[in-house]
Amino acid sequence: MSGWPAAGGVARRALVALAVLALLGGLGAGLAHGERSQQGNLIVALDGGISPLKLPREHPAPVAVHLAGGLQTADGELLPRVTRIELGLPGQGVLSTKGLQTCSRQRLRNTTSAEARTACGGALVGHGRLRADVLLPHQEPFQIRASLLAFNGRVGGRRAVLLHAFAARPPTVVVLPFILQRREGRFELNLVADLPPTLGPWPHFAHFDMTLFRRYRYGGKERSYLSASCPIPPSLTAGFFSLAKASFSLAGGGHIATSIARGCRGL
Repeated sequence: MSGWPAAGGVARRALVALAVLALLGGLGAGLAHGERSQQGNLIVALDGGISPLKLPREHPAPVAVHLAGGLQTADGELLPRVTRIELGLPGQGVLSTKGLQTCSRQRLRNTTSAEARTACGGALVGHGRLRADVLLPHQEPFQIRASLLAFNGRVGGRRAVLLHAFAARPPTVVVLPFILQRREGRFELNLVADLPPTLGPWPHFAHFDMTLFRRYRYGGKERSYLSASCPIPPSLTAGFFSLAKASFSLAGGGHIATSIARGCRGL
């Protein structure tokens, strides 16, 4: 793409890093009701919810999941370098991609949001936005606003979510794969992204929100990208479940994480 800032390679790498950070990149006013954890100067926060709240007790039904969260330093210092982001979802949830179209990183590279939708609309599974201030050496900080799109994909034969981030001013785009992994524990479904050092310096501040949802038809049946149940006893009308966990691995071996629980009502 054209129209990069005059700072050249340094600015270009910073903007790419900013778009990567969009998925789980910052703490904003919208997270006031989420969970926060702090280690030293570093704070991690996560907020979100599920819709609808009324769900079957014994079988999964289609849902949309909304998440917002990320990192902040308590004293306003620049964020440490993040080397891995992991997003965990509960075991009672179902992520289904059978019959759903896939997209590749090559088709999304150097595309605007509209071009990405045109190229891979059949694989679209989510959308969101971010707002961030970028601090570059020898320049005044500037703000960037980017649109986020999530696409169903495969990387190395494994299921993945391809995060596409695009900002019009200044023009920047990045595609980051989150690989799907299964693990034991409360959060069996994990989306994992490794962030290479070539992404350059991190932005000073960022805030994001993201919704994952897709209904599609395959094999003569209506299907949903995400489904969940509310497995509570018949004697209860409502209960709580673990909704999501956000984990960050830091350069130098550090690690910080937080999780949230939300309520559901049984049908």
